[in-house]
Amino acid sequence: MTADLSTSSFLAACRGERPSRRPVWFQRQAGRSLPEYRAIRGTGSILQAVLDPALATEITLQPIRRYDTDAAILYSDIMVPIAATGFGVDIKAGVGPVAEAPFRSRADLDRVRPLDPDSDVPYVAETVRLLVRELGVPLIGFAGAPFTVASYLIEGGPSRTYTKTKALMLGDPELFGELLGRLADQAVASLRAQIAAGASAVQVFDSWAGALHPAHYERYVLPHTKRVFAGVADLEIPRIHFGVTTGELLPLMATAGVEMVGVDWRVALDSARARIPAGISVQGNLDPAVILAGWPQVQAEATDVLRRIGSHTGHVFNLGHGVLPESDPDVLQRLAEFVHAQPVGVAPDAPR
Repeated sequence: MTADLSTSSFLAACRGERPSRRPVWFQRQAGRSLPEYRAIRGTGSILQAVLDPALATEITLQPIRRYDTDAAILYSDIMVPIAATGFGVDIKAGVGPVAEAPFRSRADLDRVRPLDPDSDVPYVAETVRLLVRELGVPLIGFAGAPFTVASYLIEGGPSRTYTKTKALMLGDPELFGELLGRLADQAVASLRAQIAAGASAVQVFDSWAGALHPAHYERYVLPHTKRVFAGVADLEIPRIHFGVTTGELLPLMATAGVEMVGVDWRVALDSARARIPAGISVQGNLDPAVILAGWPQVQAEATDVLRRIGSHTGHVFNLGHGVLPESDPDVLQRLAEFVHAQPVGVAPDAPR
């Protein structure tokens, strides 16, 4: 039986409405920081784990039980569509996504074929269907933004400089645009399948867009991101846009056709709020490393985040990126309880 989400504080905040309580969830809330996750996860790549809907469902539910967060996020990975369509990628422990044969020429476009969710990734929709029967909160579906997925394919793995990606973008913008266009179509197909199965919101991760000059982002990347969000606009659910080190890109990201922009910890939330149009909600943005510093520091920094958002009700509390594996789950639980206890629309006093 599907839960009644009409009073969801998370969905209300996404839409800029006044939530019943301050909503909170944590990026990467399911995963290595939880002992119950380590007990059932097993070995092998996440690409193998998500093939098992029962396992992916249980992992998604674990942080909801522990933290009482106001949203769940599907246990999956942004590389699932491109991996399932046969490009040749894996996610190596301690490394991240790795391409066996990186994208180098126009001939490689043939390796980026359209995604058919029913035949390529049926396990994703099945996991979503299982979850919406169990959850009492909204489920967030997600996809990787075209630029971020492309960066892994072009670089062959994670990068600090993205030199190969930028070289292709600037040296052969036509080919670069065709690659991003195909990845945008994959993202749209994936998101629409997740929404059809029951996801109540979607988040698009452009994790590495912050490596770009704003003019380059606007010219070469943003049109394809807009294409992704436009591709699900008719389904009328909240759309969230998130990236890392994207402080200078926030005004542009807000034009992608979204209800909410996620903010990492490098930009003070009041400054971010000023860069984002008033009608768009914000999400974030406690530094994940603060969780390791002990509760007094966590409380102080969380209070500062809430103070900076002030009376704005279109805010979902989150970390500025993902939960670190060494985080103490008890501290995260206490943080969720603390945020929930703060009055909506009132800036809290500094802790004493």
